[in-house]
Amino acid sequence: MSTPQLVVHRDKELMAQSAAARLITKIVDAQAARGSASVVLTGGRNGNGLLAALASSPARDAIDWSRLDLWWGDERYLPEGDPERNVTQARAALLDAVPVDPERVHAMPASDGPYGKDVDAAAAAYAEELAAASGPEDHGDVPTFDVLMLGVGPDTHVASLFPELPAVRETERTVVGVHGAPKPPPVRVSMTLPAIRAAREVWLLAAGEDKAQAAAIALSGAGEVQAPAAGAYGRGRTLWLLDSAAASRLPRALYPPASP
Repeated sequence: MSTPQLVVHRDKELMAQSAAARLITKIVDAQAARGSASVVLTGGRNGNGLLAALASSPARDAIDWSRLDLWWGDERYLPEGDPERNVTQARAALLDAVPVDPERVHAMPASDGPYGKDVDAAAAAYAEELAAASGPEDHGDVPTFDVLMLGVGPDTHVASLFPELPAVRETERTVVGVHGAPKPPPVRVSMTLPAIRAAREVWLLAAGEDKAQAAAIALSGAGEVQAPAAGAYGRGRTLWLLDSAAASRLPRALYPPASP
């Protein structure tokens, strides 16, 4: 378990640009060291803001897009192409503008795909895809992701792991179907905390006043069942990327002394 590190930015735009630059560097370094890189994307306004900032960055061409695997931490179980699906939003924000290898874009199943309405079967299939991509050097049934990004919800949820619901309590499976999510749509697919914790680095993104209480709770010793964001951490590094509004309720002891 890595101790959370915090970076607080002046506003959400600067946060997105800084995070995009940080991600480009991390991908390039991973490709130089290991030949390829593996990143888990997140949706929501902060995840999509980061992808849009990456798309507009001249430094994006430093990435070898043909040697990058992209995964998702969760997905709304909706038909392919639905505008609410994270992968649809990611394609619009970034993926359609870069030469990514389609075979290395690992979208979660859609509700009009081969598993129909059976979200649990869809989750099991994604777990199998993760396991097939893992190697002997990895820690269990998921690849050791270079970076896994998560948006933090106002209720402290990450991916589609909501406080007190069964998915956040899962300790064995790497991907689960989510039923009865408290925000629409109620049916989703999500990585679990064990899968999230396989990543070398976990980045948690929070911007806006509506995320301030969640950040304060998650960073103040709350339990992961009550505050799932508190249970999201990487093997080597756990990085909270916030804007000043989201950081406004943090205890001063946690506030980094020098943030951009």
